[in-house]
Amino acid sequence: MPEAILEVRDLVKHYPLTQGILFKKQIGAVKAVDGVSFGLGEGETLGIVGESGCGKSTVAKMLVNLERPTSGSIFYKGEDITQLSGRALKAVRRNIQMVFQDPYTSLNPRMTVGDIIGEPYEIHPEVAPKGDRRRKVQDLLDVVGLNPEYINRYPHQFSGGQRQRIGIARGLALQPEVIVADEPVSALDVSVQAQVVNLLERLQSEFRLSYVFIAHDLSIVRHISDRVGVMYLGRVVEIGTDSQIYDHPTHPYTQALLSAVPVPDPGARAHRERIILTGDVPSPANPPSGCRFRTRCWKAQEKCALEVPLLAVPEWFRSAGGPAAHPSACHFAAEKQVVPQEGELPPRPSPPPPLSKEP
Repeated sequence: MPEAILEVRDLVKHYPLTQGILFKKQIGAVKAVDGVSFGLGEGETLGIVGESGCGKSTVAKMLVNLERPTSGSIFYKGEDITQLSGRALKAVRRNIQMVFQDPYTSLNPRMTVGDIIGEPYEIHPEVAPKGDRRRKVQDLLDVVGLNPEYINRYPHQFSGGQRQRIGIARGLALQPEVIVADEPVSALDVSVQAQVVNLLERLQSEFRLSYVFIAHDLSIVRHISDRVGVMYLGRVVEIGTDSQIYDHPTHPYTQALLSAVPVPDPGARAHRERIILTGDVPSPANPPSGCRFRTRCWKAQEKCALEVPLLAVPEWFRSAGGPAAHPSACHFAAEKQVVPQEGELPPRPSPPPPLSKEP
């Protein structure tokens, strides 16, 4: 990995659950993010994937300081930004910008495109003098592939793909080094998704940007990402380069996700093993003990309920070495294994204990 520009260590975000009206009492917590760690290199794209509710967007909000973490650290160029406030935090925020998921709600409908893209200059006037802002906004519109003459138009006059380009232009206004893209193409048509992804790749090459790219679509993540982190119920369960994750997945959850990716070739699809997970994702307010995936895993044993698996390179991978070795949070991680047939689960060596009653 290139030299880290952003490093996340044991990031935690718990939302308290309370009861009562006048005298509120905390009865538990929603563990949205519970011990996430990763690094982002200069000029690198880190993709983050996982089911809805696994904590991806919460991580994104903490990276740009829209949410304060319960505990943990976020280091930007060696400085812990979770401890900053006032002017120091404002300076860092200029270098870490965000592109939001929904281009229909992330743009103020009462503001013109010029005002939306130029608003960051009101907060950071040192970036662009007043007399130079209109030209800079027009340059940004041109950079993202929009006509600079659209500067006085309103968001409702644009298509979804054009609105997302406006959001990207706003994110570029302050010349950041890191952009956190929270599912930036999920609300767009497939053909428009490709255009926006190609735009992001071009901008990264042109401005030497580093991306944290969050998405559901595994094919898009593989196309744009240098490394991929897989999240499940608030934790990273596997992380590695795109080829390591897609060609040599070792965590059962990652293997299940990849088995669900649509395959256009009917012949290849007929010979592919499909992993069907049973049950629902447990509540983040009361996650299972030990491994959080054990209640849906066909390989779960008693050890999975008693010990939390560490995100580390499996022992058999470590001894074998080679470019495929990467961290996986599973006691029984395996690159190749016997998977259940579609619609059934094989018998387990021993059933896991019931869910923990602790909040």
